[in-house]
Amino acid sequence: MLGGLSAAEFLSDHWQRKPLLIRGAFPDFQCPLDPDELAGLACEEGIEARLVEEHGKRGPWQVSHGPFDERTFARLPERDWTLLVQAVDHYVPEVAELLEAFDFLPRWRLDDIMISYAPPGGSVGPHVDQYDVFLLQGSGQRRWQLGGKIADDASILDGIDLRILARFEVEDGDDWVLEPGDMLYLPPGWAHHGVSQSDDCLTLSVGFRAPSADEAITSFADYLGEQLPSSRRYSDAGMPPAADPAEIDDDAVERMRKLILETLDDPAQLAQWFGRVMTQPKYVDQLVPSEQTTDPNEVVAALQEGEVLLRSPGSRFAWRALNDERATLFADGDGAECPPPLARALAGGTPLDAKLLENEGTAELLAALLDAGSLNWDGEPDE
Repeated sequence: MLGGLSAAEFLSDHWQRKPLLIRGAFPDFQCPLDPDELAGLACEEGIEARLVEEHGKRGPWQVSHGPFDERTFARLPERDWTLLVQAVDHYVPEVAELLEAFDFLPRWRLDDIMISYAPPGGSVGPHVDQYDVFLLQGSGQRRWQLGGKIADDASILDGIDLRILARFEVEDGDDWVLEPGDMLYLPPGWAHHGVSQSDDCLTLSVGFRAPSADEAITSFADYLGEQLPSSRRYSDAGMPPAADPAEIDDDAVERMRKLILETLDDPAQLAQWFGRVMTQPKYVDQLVPSEQTTDPNEVVAALQEGEVLLRSPGSRFAWRALNDERATLFADGDGAECPPPLARALAGGTPLDAKLLENEGTAELLAALLDAGSLNWDGEPDE
């Protein structure tokens, strides 16, 4: 899938460093859904969808948000528009299966698979994303042009609901037409412009999440703040008399700095926060909590009778070892301690069946995950 590169070579030479064009990454690729099915998803309540019209009635690069209806698609011209549907892997199992090809990357780094449809000329303009993305051509042809690494302060067009670059210059040689099964990897901050060359052009975008520094600092500070006692405050015991009572001197600033850094510098708490924030679901309302509390004994009985649990579409799992005997299972922004084998099994791709019961505390943890909506039964358990 990586054009003859090993996973280690790709991660060393390309990941977050430079683009890679991979011809035939998925040989004989058949897109898991067709344009009509994608349009059908865009008409459903609760599914994030956008329509980008380069020459809209309200002006250039007009953006509309779903859900849409048949009248929306009936009025569209024959070219120069794009439909984008987020998180299609949450709704179409065959699309979710594509993520298995990217198992050389941490699963908790994955965001979602967005699919775009465009007739000839359709695009979203030259732009920059601040995350890694694999662009897999599903059907038809799309021309991709790259403009190199772009500075954070690059000018964008004003007055539109898209971050389109005001200036875009194609670098020599970075101009390709992708066929079905071809794939282009782009690191963050790389200018790119994709234009449909044919009818029924479908492109699958496998995106990865990466919190920004401002998001991470704010989130971690909030997480710690919920646990700190109100008695932990700025202190200046033993300070000398103030030379100027209106001055904030260097010693005062240093005392404040030490308080903040000592509070933040807690690797154990950082790991617990990080696991929770990286497993937060993309759409919280997609998880459906159980209306009734699940009895752990019923979970045991169902598993022993051959029932199997499934990870809910859109749920995110990860785990971290605490020591040889305990680990934290992170699930949809929450964390729970359990034996490492159980955490590894629940966060991995293994079937969730009666073998899980070999670990202590399994029934109670599974019941809690069912109550939260992170797990569900593959069919109802037998009465």
